[in-house]
Amino acid sequence: MQLTTPTLCRLGAFALLIAGPTPALAYMGPGLGLGAIGSALGIVGAVLLAIVSVVWYPFKRMLRRMRGGSAAVNNRQSTSQS
Repeated sequence: MQLTTPTLCRLGAFALLIAGPTPALAYMGPGLGLGAIGSALGIVGAVLLAIVSVVWYPFKRMLRRMRGGSAAVNNRQSTSQS
């Protein structure tokens, strides 16, 4: 089979027909739409909370060291024993 211009045109037209969208003819009700939105927001929230937790805990530890966290721990222990 030779790749002549008419053959290439036919192959291109066939590829466009196959790649084109076809209608799904399906109904997506409001419940499914709200569920999809809720799931997307849940995933985004989980990712944001993961990022915040990874950043916050080392920052909190650094603040505790800068303020002298060992003194605060000693004060808590002495008040709980009395």
